[in-house]
Amino acid sequence: MSKAELNHQAEKDSKGETTEAYNHFSLVRNFHLADVITIANGACGSSSIFSSIKYLITRDENFLWISLFLMPLGMIFDLFDGKVARWRRTSSILGQELDSLADLISFGVAPAVCAFAVGMQTFLDSVILIIFISCGIARLARYNATVASLPKDNSGKVHYFEGTPIPTSLSIVALIAYLVKNKRIDENLLGGKIELPQGFTFHPLVSLYGLSGMAMVSKTLKIPKI
Repeated sequence: MSKAELNHQAEKDSKGETTEAYNHFSLVRNFHLADVITIANGACGSSSIFSSIKYLITRDENFLWISLFLMPLGMIFDLFDGKVARWRRTSSILGQELDSLADLISFGVAPAVCAFAVGMQTFLDSVILIIFISCGIARLARYNATVASLPKDNSGKVHYFEGTPIPTSLSIVALIAYLVKNKRIDENLLGGKIELPQGFTFHPLVSLYGLSGMAMVSKTLKIPKI
């Protein structure tokens, strides 16, 4: 360990911060239970993305159902990680950043990839799905930057969200599950395809993702936190 690292470690020790062992697994050893639950959320989202891609390759609907199942499963982990952190009093900046990254994967990227897999694949569809993901990134970054100033209860839980939380995208996922069950995907996608000038086309259903993205970055919407 260099002299600078030793000085940095001594400074951390004087402030009562968590001591890290300088080895390959020091980060993992400093994970709290809540952090592990958060990572499980991200793992669900990542697996959902791969399952959607597998459906595109094989057209085996079972992969699509796995993808749709894993996103709400990630939501269950997302609900519990904060509760566990407050119960064990182990909230940290690391946990906060992990939560945002996992949420972006499970409730931003995974629903967008699923939409692409079921037929929203035109150029304009992709643009709207990218805007949706970008709004999710902006919304989570804003939350992390402002959470310290938001009103909280005695347990440290904030009273409300500014803009809709990114997990509300699961309402669109629920609609997609309904469409999959009723064979209204791919060429039979609900709402069909609209032709625009210059040869552009898009599926009206993708507008739900655009509206969801705009609601996430709204400053006027205040959603009570349950």
